[in-house]
Amino acid sequence: MFMKRNYKILLILLIAVGTLWGFSAKKITDPNKEKLIMQVVSYVLERGHYAPKDIDDKFSETIFNNFLEATDPYKRFLTEEDVKGLEVFKDQIDDQIKQSDLAFFNQFYDVLNQRIEESKGYYKEILDKPFDFTKDDTYHSDYDKMGFAKNKVELKDRWRQQLKFSALSSYYDLIEDQEEAIKKDKNLKLKTNDKLEIQARETVLKNTDEFFNSVDELVRDDWFYVYVNLVAEAFDPHTNYLSPQGKDLFDTDMSGKYFGIGARLRKKDGDVNIDELISGGPAWRNQELEVGDVILKVAQGEEEPVSILGMRLDDAIKLIKGPENTEVKLTVRRIDGSQKVISIIREEIELEETYVKSAVIQDGKTKYGVINLPKFYVDFDNPNGRTAAKDVKAELERFKSEGVEGLIIDLRNNGGGSLQTVVEMAGLFIESGPIVQVKDAGKRKNVLEDKDKSITWDGPLVIMVNELSASASEILAAAMQDYKRAVVIGSKQTYGKGTVQQVYGLQDILNDASVGDIGALKMTIQKFYRVNGGSTQLEGVKSDIIIPDRYSYIDIGEKDSENPLQWDKIDSANYKPWNKFGDLNQIIALSKNRIENNPDIKFLDEQAQYFKRQRDDNQIPLNFDAYVAKINSNKEMTNRFKALEDYRSELTFNSLSYEIQLFVKDSTLMEKRKRWHQSLTKDIYVAEAVNVLKDLNETTSIPSKIAAIKN
Repeated sequence: MFMKRNYKILLILLIAVGTLWGFSAKKITDPNKEKLIMQVVSYVLERGHYAPKDIDDKFSETIFNNFLEATDPYKRFLTEEDVKGLEVFKDQIDDQIKQSDLAFFNQFYDVLNQRIEESKGYYKEILDKPFDFTKDDTYHSDYDKMGFAKNKVELKDRWRQQLKFSALSSYYDLIEDQEEAIKKDKNLKLKTNDKLEIQARETVLKNTDEFFNSVDELVRDDWFYVYVNLVAEAFDPHTNYLSPQGKDLFDTDMSGKYFGIGARLRKKDGDVNIDELISGGPAWRNQELEVGDVILKVAQGEEEPVSILGMRLDDAIKLIKGPENTEVKLTVRRIDGSQKVISIIREEIELEETYVKSAVIQDGKTKYGVINLPKFYVDFDNPNGRTAAKDVKAELERFKSEGVEGLIIDLRNNGGGSLQTVVEMAGLFIESGPIVQVKDAGKRKNVLEDKDKSITWDGPLVIMVNELSASASEILAAAMQDYKRAVVIGSKQTYGKGTVQQVYGLQDILNDASVGDIGALKMTIQKFYRVNGGSTQLEGVKSDIIIPDRYSYIDIGEKDSENPLQWDKIDSANYKPWNKFGDLNQIIALSKNRIENNPDIKFLDEQAQYFKRQRDDNQIPLNFDAYVAKINSNKEMTNRFKALEDYRSELTFNSLSYEIQLFVKDSTLMEKRKRWHQSLTKDIYVAEAVNVLKDLNETTSIPSKIAAIKN
């Protein structure tokens, strides 16, 4: 809740190249762990970042403002007086970083925690009295433009507005629910509006209690890691400090696997609940653990169990995870109140949604294939482990055996991954040649090439992208576009992340095991460029065929982030375009004509504009009648756009033969694929991608089609 730019963590490009550039040449020692972390992070950033910044007064002001925003984004804790008291540090943080001085962080931490404690009294006092929903009042949610409260009186009134809005929303829902219930049971005894208002406040009180419980779980380390990360992010949006736990999550995210029991947990009412069992995992196969169970104790094999009641979720997860083939015993409370001790042997858990999935598209008598690629995953700990390139190659071979005549690769919402993996994957579609150019901080250029002359797939190819396709996704789309190997369909442009990061363990840099795990630094060390010489930084990859989507009018790309690196261009690499599908411009012209005359796509564009207006609307009436009028107006628009849900293509989607065999033992996987296939029939972008594949297969008749359109 406190990190406003959490989405950046998803947009990662990681490679395993290079050395530590002699960082460990300087002996950095400090008995204080926090000072040690700040010392080594600043040292590495100044010497290794692609475009190092001067740590000066301007840098200091950036850190000051960003820390305020990151820790109190909704302006609910600090006042103008607090901020003025802290402003003495505004031009001193740079000097403190150089001297490993934490005076600013220490004072900020003390003030913030004091204000958080005071706020607990505000919300309980406010929610103890009824709200008057007949008064004219407005809740403003544009926190970026909102200054800090002048004093505690104004701060308390902000809490009142926010809590009143939450209560109004709950009150409205309760009235709606009661109206629906009376339709089913005419004898139902109705609650008075006063009782519904009390119930609404009780709901808000419970939710706010849970919010503050989660805040109370944050320890000093959590806030300090935010501070260090902001120092890193001030160099560019993709340079981050990863805490020890953050590094573990990063590795899991990149590899798509971890060692554990195969269950997702969440904290609810102070308890650690089983939220989901991962298909195929040990807990799922064990068939004793159930969704809704509450974990009370955790034991490692025959050791004494440890109670996790009141424990932070992160710490509970650490106890449950562990080395492969080791036993963990969970004492759980069932929904019926009974308790049971369940023994589970930890295994390697593969997060199925991380990996490639594919389907055969049946269009009349013709088959096409679609591959959904969530990220360019790789297992850095195992050179022979699973990678996106290997998995895509296997799917391509299967498609060929099933007589598929064209291929769609769906990179929508794919935030990136391994650079080497994307180079290997691009090589599946061309004979050989450069895939991407990389330039390091010393401005040396390196061309990464596909040197394997074999081609796994030489048929028609369409790549689907959107505004959230980033990094490695942009490399693949750009390379295929430059080679004229594929038609790129999607948003006006992709995300625009044209930088390369390397992860460095801080303990490794110090070369001192005695300091323990002090996290890692993910740092921008290179920029990459298309084979035509242009950078994807800021500009992204411009689609050959543009189809509007819900992000079309929303600022969401790299160009909208803070302090991004700039776009530039270098010399083109030596590459030879594919040119085996005739004039792609003619094929693009056919698609554009279909899009311009497609009423569903026009409706999509209208919906995207509506989403933009809704996003910009940050004033909410706290008068019930005015609130209802606003809700009804929004409902009218929402109902109008529901017509888009009725869209169905005439395409059918099926799993490949090998996956159908897996369904015999894995009904959960079968259900997931069934839902995915259903969503594909509603996907207007996939339908147009299939049309483009048809045109690519009919290149000889394209000129006559173009002539018909012009006439």
